This record gives sequence, C-alpha cells and structure tokens, in this order.
Amino acid sequence: MPQIEFSKDEKAVLVGRLQRYFNDELDHEIGQFDADFLLDFIAKEMGAYFYNQGLADAQTVVEKRMQDVTEGIYELEQPVSFNR
Repeated sequence: MPQIEFSKDEKAVLVGRLQRYFNDELDHEIGQFDADFLLDFIAKEMGAYFYNQGLADAQTVVEKRMQDVTEGIYELEQPVSFNR
C-alpha cells in the first residue's frame, strides 16, 4: 500500500476536524502540532485498515456491475438451434 499522504489543504482540514472533535466531544483542547502528529499516527497505524476496507467496498461495487453487464449480455442473445 502506498503511504497515505494529504495535500497541505487537506491536512489543514483534517487537523481542524481533530481539534474540534477533541474540543466538542472530549472537552479538551489540542494544539495544531499535537493534532497534526495524531493525524500522522492514525494514517500510519490505522490507515491500511481504512484503505483495505475501501478496496473491498470498491470490489463489491465492481463485481455487482460486472454481474449486471453479464446479465445484460445474456438478455441480448438471440435464440439459436444449438447452445454453446
């Protein structure tokens, strides 16, 4: 898996969300440096789990679409006097 990296703007948004979460839910202020460090930790230590789940979800969608395509192709077949 490639290392999870965010653009500067994306990271700023995520750090801000961590800071708000800590403040709103845990009644604890966390500085930008600490939130940035926590985000890096989460990405490094847990990112692969989220990444793998995303891949599994994508694979499920692709498999369903392929099944729909296969069914659509069978619907297009014309009757013939012999089967393959």
